[in-house]
Amino acid sequence: MAQLGRAFLARVPLLPCETGPLRFFSHGTKTLYQSIDAPQSKFFPPLLKPMLPPNTFQGKVAFITGGGTGLGKAMTTFLSSLGAHCVIASRNIDVLKATAEEISSKTGNKVHAIRCDIRDPDMVHNTVLELVKVAGHPDVVINNAAGNFVSPSERLSPNAWKTITDIVLNGTAYVTLEIGKQLIKAQKGAAFLAITTVYAESGSGFVMPSSSAKSGVEAMNKSLAAEWGRYGMRFNIIQPGPIKTKGAFSRLDPTGNFEKEMIERIPCGRLGTVEELANLATFLCSDYASWINGAVIRFDGGEEVFLSGEFNSLKKVTKEEWDIMEGLIRKTKGS
Repeated sequence: MAQLGRAFLARVPLLPCETGPLRFFSHGTKTLYQSIDAPQSKFFPPLLKPMLPPNTFQGKVAFITGGGTGLGKAMTTFLSSLGAHCVIASRNIDVLKATAEEISSKTGNKVHAIRCDIRDPDMVHNTVLELVKVAGHPDVVINNAAGNFVSPSERLSPNAWKTITDIVLNGTAYVTLEIGKQLIKAQKGAAFLAITTVYAESGSGFVMPSSSAKSGVEAMNKSLAAEWGRYGMRFNIIQPGPIKTKGAFSRLDPTGNFEKEMIERIPCGRLGTVEELANLATFLCSDYASWINGAVIRFDGGEEVFLSGEFNSLKKVTKEEWDIMEGLIRKTKGS
């Protein structure tokens, strides 16, 4: 999930009465909302540096869709810092170029930007040709481009459905098939990674097009994991839970009203970070994970298992209430 528009995040010292780090989200000079991580989050501090050894991706080429912002930018940053020659693609070339320059200046490695609307198979074809020309056949392919918004399903128009499925499902298929065919022709393997969502598996109301399309992406990747291993390609999937990235909260939680509820249902007591996801992604795409193929990794701080358990809401019961309940339960023995 994401920062609110141009919102920024600041950590301030704890007050005596606080239960966790207090964070203020603001736009300009107006504070929109504030949030507090749950007390148990202190046991699960995020590590924000790359975990893999330096030069893990030295001499390798990585192609990342949606690489200009958010999760894509974080994954590109980590891959580049570990030695990869990265090529990023999205529709907004200005954002891409700025990101490429920013990352390259930090890591000292080349980052190439290519404008590509993955909904257009001809543009995808030309993008892959340019990718091979400027960097070579990719060793890592991350399908990260996505689109989503919340809406009651009865309000969806055919165009609304098409907008999301064209990006998420069709676009991912165009990229994967185009690159895969080029790799087969060149007799070269690669690690593919798809970024989906926890509700791709379960489904979810109010994001029905995204849920449907992400489910299709997962089925496609698992199918190719079985079929294209013989060509040296492996396919894995990460299902991120709530992670703050620029863009998503502005569409999915524009007022910030739901963040506290999200944290309450995450056993680890906080939202995820882009750096943590980038560490998982780089591991799955590295040679350290060469025997991981067809895997779906849920990355959500335990949110899905909490929501799935019928009695997990009992965490709200106080000690005093448990004492009363236990007494009542003991009285029913043998009845």
